[in-house]
Amino acid sequence: MLDLTRVLAGPWASQLLADYGADVIKVERPGKGDDTRSWGPPWLKDREQKDTSDSAYFLSANRNKRSLTANLSHPDGKRIVTSLAANSDVVVENFRVGTLKRFGLDYDSLSAGNPGLIYCSISAYGQSGSRSEQPGYDAMIQASGGLMSITGASDDDGGSPQKAGVAIADIMAGMYATTAILAALVSRSDNGLGQHIDVPLYDSQVAWLANQNMNYLVGGAVPGRQGTAHPNIVPYETFATADGHLSLAVGNDRQFRDCMQCLELGRLSEDARFIDNASRVRNREVLVPLIAEKFRQQPSAIWIAKLGASGVPVGPINSIKDVFTEEYAEERKLVRHLRRDDAGDVPTVSNPVRFSKTPVSYRSAPPRLGEHTRAVLETELGYTSAQVTSLYESGAI
Repeated sequence: MLDLTRVLAGPWASQLLADYGADVIKVERPGKGDDTRSWGPPWLKDREQKDTSDSAYFLSANRNKRSLTANLSHPDGKRIVTSLAANSDVVVENFRVGTLKRFGLDYDSLSAGNPGLIYCSISAYGQSGSRSEQPGYDAMIQASGGLMSITGASDDDGGSPQKAGVAIADIMAGMYATTAILAALVSRSDNGLGQHIDVPLYDSQVAWLANQNMNYLVGGAVPGRQGTAHPNIVPYETFATADGHLSLAVGNDRQFRDCMQCLELGRLSEDARFIDNASRVRNREVLVPLIAEKFRQQPSAIWIAKLGASGVPVGPINSIKDVFTEEYAEERKLVRHLRRDDAGDVPTVSNPVRFSKTPVSYRSAPPRLGEHTRAVLETELGYTSAQVTSLYESGAI
């Protein structure tokens, strides 16, 4: 697989495929590489605890890959990428629309010599349409694609539109790209033909708004910001306790009855205003304050233990430190360590998928810039050592 992507959406997709066993060659700009290598601090430390040139951000999306540098503006650099594409099952790119066509590295050009090629393009607004040539980053896609309009506390509670705490528009576009590539590979196994896949961040962002989309399309009302509350389920939100907060997620009427018993509010489960979820949604302004008042009377740990014992979905508001330091993280092996020559063991967050017969592989740490250039050229394309040295001297790699 040839990875011509940088930042997050594309690298996220190629890392997932690498986890699943793909041999991913990441093509980067000589001297600079993926933009996210410089998106720090924090930086990966070397064996002497000095900063390397690789950011934590870069490390999050580039394990199990080999890094090759190539200057696409140089004829020899372009020739290298073309040759690698001719022997690849998949090419993934996220350049601005039209850029790779100028280099002769677009789908039409590369598939002419490799009709089975799966070529996935990730862009802000897709390969066609009035916005196709516009650039875009995650935050603006979260804003323009509707997510920020439903994220954050309401105006009445003093809130304002908020973006998610991670670049979720990029992540989800990468997820869609991954599943599309796998589907295209299955299709190719039937007919032998490759295809071009178009994955826009904007369209992906709109698609995964899920029930909120349908709330508007079916119900007609424009969804707004409700903080941690759920638009279609009550009670389903964060509540303050005597010493902090907890998250309650009551998903059905049985859980509601059990929840009310735990809170010593059993009478509410028989109240016609709250008898089923539809009634509770209509009367949330009455019900939620009654529950909130009760939760403030005891610490979080007491409520979580009591509700959990009754089968009511409830949990703490953990920091990321909490997540990685509690025993469950070790139980599920949420962190793995991969060796890198300059830095020793590099932490990486585990892929969450557990296969019974084809387990996710953790083969190599995110690579140093150009770490595998010479090896790839010599082993994959048959270049001699002298030829590779000449390419370095000419600025092609």
